[in-house]
Amino acid sequence: MSDIPTDYRERLDIETILTQLARSREETLKFTAEQHKLMAEAAKLNRDRWLAPWLVLASVMSGVIVAVISHLWR
Repeated sequence: MSDIPTDYRERLDIETILTQLARSREETLKFTAEQHKLMAEAAKLNRDRWLAPWLVLASVMSGVIVAVISHLWR
């Protein structure tokens, strides 16, 4: 005897299945878009993390150069 019920054709609602598949696809697309957005943000934060010490160094060097020039022009 088969495990398939005799009224499987009545239970099988193609329209409902297609609706669920469409919703699942929409959710997948939203998740993927959010994932790409978060990956871009993580890359930006990583870049900023490496940029900060260079910015501090450039600021300090600019201050030293200005102080030296100011001292020489007195």
